[in-house]
Amino acid sequence: MISPDHRLDLQRRQRLGMVEAIWGETKSAGQIAAIVASFHAASELALATRVEPAKAEAVIELLPEIAITHHPEARCLTAGAIPAANPNLGTVAVLGGGTSDLTVVAEAQLALACHGIASERLLDVGVAGLHRLLDRLPDLAAAAVVIACAGMEGALPTVVAGLVPQPVIGVPVAVGYGVSAGGLAALNGMLASCAPGLTVVNIDNGYGAAMAALRILGRAT
Repeated sequence: MISPDHRLDLQRRQRLGMVEAIWGETKSAGQIAAIVASFHAASELALATRVEPAKAEAVIELLPEIAITHHPEARCLTAGAIPAANPNLGTVAVLGGGTSDLTVVAEAQLALACHGIASERLLDVGVAGLHRLLDRLPDLAAAAVVIACAGMEGALPTVVAGLVPQPVIGVPVAVGYGVSAGGLAALNGMLASCAPGLTVVNIDNGYGAAMAALRILGRAT
């Protein structure tokens, strides 16, 4: 393991109500392990995003003394106890146009769970079969915030934001043929949405959507 050369933002929870996340995609297993160990030493929950299975396994092997959980569906790992959901914060509905959006949906749900926020997953509600979304509208009634993840042309958040009164956060997903351009078409479509008040985060940024929801819920309670 490399020697620690990082500086953690351990005051982020007190300042913003959220913990600092570790971006794992471009870090080595040793770098992630060193950061996780520092979080553990500070008695803080660690959340590392974009960690593929082989790298997660390497991190776990480097830190046998720390209970680390790999969440393959979300491509994340956590170290420390995930808190029980706080019912006073409300529930977030996390929608996916199709099962291809599952990784981003799962990342958003895990990030919410790390902050004590309950979520409900609704998959396969894409607008190509609009009846699938309309059938699930009653399930959205109790949600305080809606996160809608979609690839292709990214129409799902626009449609949802035109149907429900809650804050809606759109997450473009890097899924689609040709001109979908790795999620760029979905991003541009969401940014150009005619649905007033739709919030949009970057491509595949389930974590960012969860933190936007956290800020909304924090101000509402």
